[in-house]
Amino acid sequence: MRMLMSTMLLFFVAVSPLEAQTFPSKPVRIVVGFAAGGPSDIVARLLAQQLTERLGRSVIVDNRAGATGTIGAELVAKSPPDGHTLYLASQTTHAVAPYMYRNVGYDPVKDFATVTLAMQNPLLGVVHPSMQVRSVPELIALARARPGQLNFATGGQGSSPHMSVELLKSMAKINMVPVHYKGDGAAIPEVIGGQVPLMFSSIAGWMPYVQAGKVRGIAVTGLKRSSIAPQYPTVAESGLPGFEVITWFGILAPAGTPRDVIGRLNDELVKALAVPAVKDQATKLGMEIVGSGADEYGVFLRGENAKWGKMVKDLQLKAD
Repeated sequence: MRMLMSTMLLFFVAVSPLEAQTFPSKPVRIVVGFAAGGPSDIVARLLAQQLTERLGRSVIVDNRAGATGTIGAELVAKSPPDGHTLYLASQTTHAVAPYMYRNVGYDPVKDFATVTLAMQNPLLGVVHPSMQVRSVPELIALARARPGQLNFATGGQGSSPHMSVELLKSMAKINMVPVHYKGDGAAIPEVIGGQVPLMFSSIAGWMPYVQAGKVRGIAVTGLKRSSIAPQYPTVAESGLPGFEVITWFGILAPAGTPRDVIGRLNDELVKALAVPAVKDQATKLGMEIVGSGADEYGVFLRGENAKWGKMVKDLQLKAD
């Protein structure tokens, strides 16, 4: 009996390393909660290409668009925890949407195992040239002089462009009115045309219009200046210390995925993110490479949920 128990103990101790050695045993898929062609999809395909070469198995991108990315996230949360189904998460899907929808079918922290925070990018605040504003302090002063009269464009309720200005409003104690569009692509032409005078959105998306003089940049939302647009101060250094909004993209696996599998995925992804071609592509997208450890990403994800979950509740944002 003792020999049988010892044999069983050795078997269970050996399971975890064996899983890592045999992973992947089939194609891996990265689920994206948005349609093809958007930022999440582009990042996922960039990582999938690198992982295919490094894992020796096909890594495919599976677009499951709908409900602000929550449909795809729920699918992954309920998938077998073996590392073969991953999710390309963002601030929207894992720190905002879970608190906007009545029931998303997953807990953004407890139902996932963090793998790595891959990339992040701050937003750039711009105004139409007709607006007599050249800095954040001037924007705040104008908003205080005209409470509830200034509009700002967003890519949709709960999106980074929306939440960034809501945070600005909260910290500066000002009142501006959101005008929601179905995506940044629909909102940007309205700002360029002057229909809505203000918007915070992707740096890379704005730079061609800034350079053409169609909009005026005033500040970036990261804690430090952007490497691709260092001429713009941060909102934090413009009078609101601690202000930070970044659009981020990270890889998650279902909760319960073996630690050795998470470790293998993290190792390969971090190496992939260090490839010069990947860095170059990220820069073109206006993003900064992170490549964090799995536990480090976990701490970051919990912090993002505390920060944005509270704001969604305070604003009473609801989505059906």
